[in-house]
Amino acid sequence: MQSQGDAPAILLCEGDGALAILDLAARDASVLGRAHLIHIPAGTAHGPRLRALGARMYHEAPSFEALAARYGKALADATMSTRLYLAGTEGLIAKATAAALAAGLPHQAIQAEHRGSIARRMQCVHCKGVTEEVTTDPFTCSHCGLTLFVRDHFSRRLGAFQGVCVDAETPGDVPATQEIRP
Repeated sequence: MQSQGDAPAILLCEGDGALAILDLAARDASVLGRAHLIHIPAGTAHGPRLRALGARMYHEAPSFEALAARYGKALADATMSTRLYLAGTEGLIAKATAAALAAGLPHQAIQAEHRGSIARRMQCVHCKGVTEEVTTDPFTCSHCGLTLFVRDHFSRRLGAFQGVCVDAETPGDVPATQEIRP
């Protein structure tokens, strides 16, 4: 991630994504002067180091869902020059990006750095259900039960990768399951 200096900023990190924020602050501490820093520990102990950075506001929450209202308020209060820095898993980046775009933040104002699990957030193109934490290809949709192929197509609007029926043309012809690789 590249610092945009002392422009207003929302910094959202999860787990080891905190290390990306610490790296950003080490390169340019001015990014924190007008920043709202939101941290999801996800089993890590980076909170005290993040708090010590001295961001204008600091908040910690156990999950993205637990901080959704606070994050939504930060987005609603954002000015035209606000920058969004996201760091963590693909799932967090996807959900946070979708919420930011829905709130009107332009995608050019968003920077993201993946740190942590490679699990994907997948949307079934058939039933529109979203399955979290997908680590295998193919996988079974948690909503309709179809076996889906993990596509590399990512929808910023939905904050999810797309999954399509793997055996639509030849029912029962399902390839061996493999772990998703970065």
